[in-house]
Amino acid sequence: MCLGVPALVTDVSDGMATVETAGVVRQVSSLLLPGLQLGEWVLVHAGFAMQTIDQQAVTEILTVYQGWAESGS
Repeated sequence: MCLGVPALVTDVSDGMATVETAGVVRQVSSLLLPGLQLGEWVLVHAGFAMQTIDQQAVTEILTVYQGWAESGS
């Protein structure tokens, strides 16, 4: 199974985006999302910002991940 991790875009420059999730900051490719803007949420997988998502989706995804962590799944 492959998982996308929600991340907040904090910088975009030259085909790369700086994103933050759960206090972790990293660089990912933004080439798949031309026009990506600061403050947008994205799903990150394998070093790529794969798609933009809204705040409701972020909340739902993180709730599921938290449930998995608590259940040991």
